[in-house]
Amino acid sequence: MQAYEAQRATQAAMSIASSLGLTAHYAAVLHNSNKLTLRLQPCDVLARVAPAAHQCAQLEVDIAQQLSEGGSPVAALKAPEVFVRDDYVVTLWTYYETVTPQAIPPADYARTLERLHAGMRRVELPTPHFTDRVSEAQTLVADHDRTPKLAGADRVFLAGTLDRLRGAVSDSGRPEQLLHGEPHPGNLLSTPTGPLFVDFETCCRGPIEFDLAHAPDEVGDQYPGVDHHLLRDCRTLVLAMITTWRWDRDDQFPDGHRLGIEWLGGLRDATAR
Repeated sequence: MQAYEAQRATQAAMSIASSLGLTAHYAAVLHNSNKLTLRLQPCDVLARVAPAAHQCAQLEVDIAQQLSEGGSPVAALKAPEVFVRDDYVVTLWTYYETVTPQAIPPADYARTLERLHAGMRRVELPTPHFTDRVSEAQTLVADHDRTPKLAGADRVFLAGTLDRLRGAVSDSGRPEQLLHGEPHPGNLLSTPTGPLFVDFETCCRGPIEFDLAHAPDEVGDQYPGVDHHLLRDCRTLVLAMITTWRWDRDDQFPDGHRLGIEWLGGLRDATAR
């Protein structure tokens, strides 16, 4: 978010927290892109704030609530509601201190993701398919107005890669289930109670390999029953998708343009292999 948007979003989160009897005198920004993540103090609550027009907070809360009730390794909600204030939606979560700055070992990462997947198989909510997310990327690539800095040859390359790998993953014949959607290391917290996943706004249905494509390579080696050929395709597909997001004129990911250039090169290398 731009500075003025972040200020309004922060005020909205603090106002909602105060209305619930939580003491929120100031807020520390933990992450700022298209959505703002705040640590409210001294109540020590984590607030996630997004523009009301571009969010799926209710689905995220519903999924997280069901997973938490089922004992899945997920961060707990502070309040199982979606709050709206001044054109922003706010969700409130438990804040967890990080136990160690070191990376979670691949075996622990894989076991935690396997437990999450087991819990997700018990969730019964209508959710998007992974191909819906690919379609969003394809639409973005095709829209010159939304991706004005994407060169013609790069646009053709991205469009072809997305289409080819979407078909390859869809036609794999692998079982599909509810997935986290983006279980990368930034969405897995090391807490005193063990690793916990956060951020369920990208949940979708698909093969487990689509989720594993977001995790470090060593995690896929530890996860049981993986189709490694499909995992390789999923990794390339995910790289094509996140590369596409970086070329969106409205993307606010930190240093996004540089990453878009860098990831395009990585994607060409991956498809060449």
